[in-house]
Amino acid sequence: MSSRTTFILLLLLVIFSTLVVTQGMGRRDPNDIVIWTQDFVPGRELLLQQLELYMEQHPKLKVSLIYYETEELRNNFIIAALGGSGPDLIYGPSDQVGPFEVMQIIRPMEDLFTPEELACFQSDALVWWKGHLYQIGDRIGNHLTLVYNKDLVPVPPKTTDELIVLGQKLTKDFNQDGLIDQYALAWNFVEPYFFVPFLGGYGGWVMDEQALAAGNPLPTLDTPATVKACQFILDLRNKYRIIPRECDYDMADAMFKQGKAAMIINGPWSWGGYAKAGVNFDLARIPQISETGLWPTPMFSPKGYSISINVQGKKLSNVVELLRFLLSAEMELQFTKNLNTIPSRKEALNNDIVKNNPILQHSIEQLEVAKPMPIDPAMRAIWDAMRPAYQLLFSGSLTPEQAARKMQEDAVRKIREMNE
Repeated sequence: MSSRTTFILLLLLVIFSTLVVTQGMGRRDPNDIVIWTQDFVPGRELLLQQLELYMEQHPKLKVSLIYYETEELRNNFIIAALGGSGPDLIYGPSDQVGPFEVMQIIRPMEDLFTPEELACFQSDALVWWKGHLYQIGDRIGNHLTLVYNKDLVPVPPKTTDELIVLGQKLTKDFNQDGLIDQYALAWNFVEPYFFVPFLGGYGGWVMDEQALAAGNPLPTLDTPATVKACQFILDLRNKYRIIPRECDYDMADAMFKQGKAAMIINGPWSWGGYAKAGVNFDLARIPQISETGLWPTPMFSPKGYSISINVQGKKLSNVVELLRFLLSAEMELQFTKNLNTIPSRKEALNNDIVKNNPILQHSIEQLEVAKPMPIDPAMRAIWDAMRPAYQLLFSGSLTPEQAARKMQEDAVRKIREMNE
């Protein structure tokens, strides 16, 4: 499908989908600001409190917060923004910047903040693309770590060899009925995002980074690293039997909360739930791959704010002032204190709230070996290409070699189709 055809179809969607995107549309009052977010409930509740405080300080302003699931937000915003409406601010992960920039529906931000203001943020929180700043993050990370139940695992495994030895001790059939009652590890291993750390641990990655920097998104999935990473996860399931045969996100999450899994691989969005469930947990790096000596490399990304291309004039000034408030060290540290997020401001990162929090310090240790999620729109095609072949691996329909080859072939094809 050509870019022109895609554009025409999106315009038709604007005409026929107005009911879908009525929230936040048609707002021309410069004092009426709308934010769309995909953040989880705890984050939304805290943000609402901050917005209420801001409106008390600025009684002429009204700020509304509307939630959409990530894909729904992305699609609805494209439709609304192309039609000249939609929200003023969009909150979400950095990988949405690429598709939004291609559609020219978010505005560059480097002219709205002074160099001195931008220097107050960690560089990873400033999302630049094609020479322009399109997002400022209020938190960084959003990455996977090993989460372990300290009552079951006093000392977490540092290597995959240690993981396997410990895992066989922790995986138990308590009543001898032939069914496993407690697994060593459970995680959403059927999803490519949760596979990527091991791909990096075997020396591979999803794209050729030099080619990407040159503007040529080239997938790198048909490699020995992909094959070995696939085989390793199969071995954890089939050979060592320390992970469930079938496991999606909800199943793994429930098992860890119920003490039926001693460890899980998950991200910061989950930690509050584990604390609420009464799990005595801590974090550690995902174990080092013994064969390679490399640390697994989960993807990380900032989460933050972008400004719609339709925001202009006095409303733009109001939006920027609101951003200054939301991106202040004080507001960021409220999220850190309540949700264990890593703040994007250097001042906040050096605060005792961060330094004296062992969960955050261990999260930062994992972040040190993580890799940034590519924001090129081709990443979407790569995810779509990886998922079917990768999941066929676990049904026995494909070997690791076949899965790697199919991932690559499908990714190349999908990227070509996207650019036609």
